[in-house]
Amino acid sequence: MKQNQSLWWRKGLFLSATFLLSIILATSCKKKETSLGQNTIDQNNILSSAGIDTFQLRTFTIAVDSVISDNPAFALLGSYNDPVFGTVNAEFYTQFRLEGLNPDFGDLNTIAIDSFVLGLEYSGFYGESGDQTFEVYEITDPNGLHLDSTYYSFSTLAVGANNLMAAGKEVVYMDENDITVIGADTVDPQLRLHLDTNKARTFLEDAMINNPTAFTSNEEFADYFKGFLVRTNNGPQASGDGGVFYFNLNDALSKATIYYTQAGVQQSFDFLINSNSADFNHIDIDNFGTKVETVINDTISGMTEFYSQSFASRAVIQIPGLSNIPKNAIVHSAVLELPIQYQTAAKYAPAFDASIATRESSVSDNLLGINVLAGYVSSFKRYEVDLRAYVQAIITGEIDNTEIIVSPLLFITSMDRIIFNGPNTDNKAKPKIRVLYTEF
Repeated sequence: MKQNQSLWWRKGLFLSATFLLSIILATSCKKKETSLGQNTIDQNNILSSAGIDTFQLRTFTIAVDSVISDNPAFALLGSYNDPVFGTVNAEFYTQFRLEGLNPDFGDLNTIAIDSFVLGLEYSGFYGESGDQTFEVYEITDPNGLHLDSTYYSFSTLAVGANNLMAAGKEVVYMDENDITVIGADTVDPQLRLHLDTNKARTFLEDAMINNPTAFTSNEEFADYFKGFLVRTNNGPQASGDGGVFYFNLNDALSKATIYYTQAGVQQSFDFLINSNSADFNHIDIDNFGTKVETVINDTISGMTEFYSQSFASRAVIQIPGLSNIPKNAIVHSAVLELPIQYQTAAKYAPAFDASIATRESSVSDNLLGINVLAGYVSSFKRYEVDLRAYVQAIITGEIDNTEIIVSPLLFITSMDRIIFNGPNTDNKAKPKIRVLYTEF
């Protein structure tokens, strides 16, 4: 199954939190003909202009090890074995809030717990649908979760030893198009994880008898119950198996619900997830033994193909020849073309758009946004980047000619990855930059 197309509407909404300066978003249209660089030069001056498309490019990949992942747009969950990039595993930690303060459940002896369900609304996926094995653990870390704390994709919190998934309900078929019915209502597709009803009983007993003060405010409740770690434990997966799914935790349907019957009447109580709930994604990506591992920081092997992967790596293009453009040049257009390897309808689709940055200077590792995006042109299977302002800034000395750095636009909210053709690829389409300028 191919990547969920419902993700396309999100283009341009989120940028990597690791960029020190934000990128001003520009919308890219998908069409067979590109208009990049058109209408930037008077046609009467074309004869006095110079065009270059023979720049030598150096390409490779750099690893990223400190990605901020707290309070993301989507919680990521699941695992898969990427045939090129290696294994990927995504899990998340989240807090909950009370549906109402000081809940009164009446006589607990008259209550029968029917089920305890964690519902998560689907927002997309990467990979394929299928069975995955789930685990849910209660967070026991004394520090808990906090909205004003910073969490990274490698961050963890201490959790209890007991898997709170209901016995026999651990394996669930993940499918964002699955019809979800709750009671008599058909709702937007959800992942429904059935939890141990003993934990639900504990909540009711603590609210009524053992620890009622914990239910007097959301602050007290967060100290009493610090939340859940939700993850999968699928063991070794064959190459190409599995997927990571995206969930909107801020949707009203994403919540944990105790369903119970009292005196013959069916009732429920919700533990909510909303914008006041701290959460973060924990991502494990293992490129060991893959071509990606070989290409990272290697300007030789990266000349054949190079890569970028959310949470893990960025693609690098160095163009030394830009420094040789005359200092009196006015750049009319500069278009970078980056062909990729992707078969239409394959499960690992490329990112719809990619973010573009450069190093702040030749002696800095800080990334600087350059106010453009790389738009994916599906008919040519390549990204195109308008670098006119960037090249002009190099000519005038405003910035150093370091490198162009390319990342999936949704770097911290998706599992997008891209395989770029290098200059030495055996494929027909090779990366290149075309620059048109006039000397004055």
